[in-house]
Amino acid sequence: MFENLSDRLQGVFAKLTGRGKLSEADVDAAMREVRLALLEADVNFAVVKEFVARLRERAIGAEVMKSLTPGQQVVKIVLEELTGLMGGTESRLAFSGRVPNVVMLVGLQGSGKTTAAAKLANLLRKQGRRPMLVACDVYRPAAIDQLETLGRELDIPVYRGEGSDPVAIARASLKAAVADMRDVVIVDTAGRLHVDEAMMDEAARIKTAVKPDQVLMVIDAMTGQDAVTAATAFAERVDFDGVIVSKLDGDARGGAALSVRSVTGKPIKFVGVSEKMDGLEPFHPDRMARRILGMGDVVTLIEKAQETADAEASAQMEDRLRRNEFTLDDFLVQMKQLRKMGSLDEILGMIPGMGANRAALKDAKIDEKALDRTSAIIQSMTAKERVKPALINGQRRERIANGSGATVTDVNRLLKDFVQAKKMIQQMTKQKGRFRGGLPGFGQGM
Repeated sequence: MFENLSDRLQGVFAKLTGRGKLSEADVDAAMREVRLALLEADVNFAVVKEFVARLRERAIGAEVMKSLTPGQQVVKIVLEELTGLMGGTESRLAFSGRVPNVVMLVGLQGSGKTTAAAKLANLLRKQGRRPMLVACDVYRPAAIDQLETLGRELDIPVYRGEGSDPVAIARASLKAAVADMRDVVIVDTAGRLHVDEAMMDEAARIKTAVKPDQVLMVIDAMTGQDAVTAATAFAERVDFDGVIVSKLDGDARGGAALSVRSVTGKPIKFVGVSEKMDGLEPFHPDRMARRILGMGDVVTLIEKAQETADAEASAQMEDRLRRNEFTLDDFLVQMKQLRKMGSLDEILGMIPGMGANRAALKDAKIDEKALDRTSAIIQSMTAKERVKPALINGQRRERIANGSGATVTDVNRLLKDFVQAKKMIQQMTKQKGRFRGGLPGFGQGM
């Protein structure tokens, strides 16, 4: 996400940070490049104009011009302004004391609304709530079937009601939720291919009937400014409370996410970062701004590790590490743990400094299937070999390679990676405030 924009902005600031002094002409040249980068990312023109004007005003002020590190001060200003552009701080769902709470999703057809409803239900369940999904898109049976399929996959009930009146279905779902002891109802409404009066009227009637605690509009990041235009129309008629930006993990240029807050005044509450059911995350403007500028996002990385961590297994492994008993089985467990945290490209993007090496990472051709090969190699070893890799001589390496469908070179590489990972993890455990969410080992090709 934001890959091209991130590359462009980092290139602009790389030219500034190496200078001991900046002139007004230097700032103007940088601002022109920032303007072009934002426009190419499909950010709303009016938003770009105001954003760059604010940047320039601050960049030519005494804060920068009299600084001993003017380039770094400019980057700091851009970080602050970019964070403000996307909302400043995290905007959470606001629930009332009533039961059930109601969250209503609106948006155009194809925006990913139905999938977002299921992902949101999954996220709320992880937070200790008991959600129920409500299928109100009566015009597309496939949408109802899709929601029921996702509900079965997640083991979350889906209410489809009777008849073809979406308002009546939405109203009846509240009683069904109380009877089933569900404390959150997520209403998936119908969309259209474009904004029209019928869709707006129906959404308004459902809102009046169920009085939702939160109305969220789902916009497709892939559609750029068309999504912002639709959001503006909904804001005028339905008055939603926040936005879910779907498909931000695709080839989106990011303009919708950067524009929607300024254009509609509505905050982004969640973003879709993968197609998986756990691929919906709360939106943190400050963290996203840091990632765009190549500063990484260590907080999110640690949170992901903690979410996927097995506390008991981590404690046992930490104990073994203290006794210098880290084995190839442990190595495999840690790589599987890493895989649960998301795609490796996404994880590397959260590590500070990796953004500046994006081109190198592309050339390295990160192989998402490397874990499968690694697993096959390790499982072709005997239990004794996994505990004491030093036993693996040339003849054993050939046997392991044949048994796993790999080559001797692959086996040699894995053993080398294991030694390096063991050293790295031992160093990490010695540091104060150890990484308790798992200690991932990075292998070559991963």
